[in-house]
Amino acid sequence: MRTLIIVLAIAGIACPIVLHSWTSLLIGALLFAPMMIATLRPNVEWLGPVVYQFATDKNEVWLTIDDGPTDDTTAVLDLLDRLNVRGTFFVKGVLAAAHPDRVRDIVGRGHTIGNHSHTHPGGTFWCAPPNVIAGQIDRCNAAIPPTKLFRAPVGFKNVFVHPALGKRGMQLIGFNARAFDAVERDPTVSAARIAKSVKRGSIVLLHQGRAWSLAGIEQSVNAIRAKGYGFVIPF
Repeated sequence: MRTLIIVLAIAGIACPIVLHSWTSLLIGALLFAPMMIATLRPNVEWLGPVVYQFATDKNEVWLTIDDGPTDDTTAVLDLLDRLNVRGTFFVKGVLAAAHPDRVRDIVGRGHTIGNHSHTHPGGTFWCAPPNVIAGQIDRCNAAIPPTKLFRAPVGFKNVFVHPALGKRGMQLIGFNARAFDAVERDPTVSAARIAKSVKRGSIVLLHQGRAWSLAGIEQSVNAIRAKGYGFVIPF
């Protein structure tokens, strides 16, 4: 599938250049569309595998928290201690490098660390060239404990991401229960979204670093537990 998507994208670019017509422009856009879908839909695996759920025969999910380690890290860890929940923090390398004590605290309290790129270039990562992709991965890896887990900024990935991860023995981690709490300010709405989408083996995506993050995490965890699910770290 990956090869087909790439061939279609190349044909989509070439078509209007060669034929010089409005019809060829439309055809080119249609040919290129699968590449955009594969790039901008986080769990679409046309360019390579994405781990967006895990196999289990138990009612359990994986809590993942993105965008740290921000100033609320200690408060988030205290909350998770109180709730007796362990999860994985996908961190930005630039913040991890600036606050190694927070990374140590995350690990010391029983959580794990994943790579969420160095600077989280959400607006450009999806179209970044291979050297930029590699740099974002490597600079973050240099600032955190060894990990095989990578989550792309905003979940977007392009044709260069999987080769870069493969060379480093890493895998792309997605999600299938999302609160949109990076922008949704109402924790009740976020928790309701999570409760509606969570199922056995779900990878739950939440965020830290916003004024509403702490309440959102707490309400989401409680909503998940109310549906009978526990929390594990499967990878």
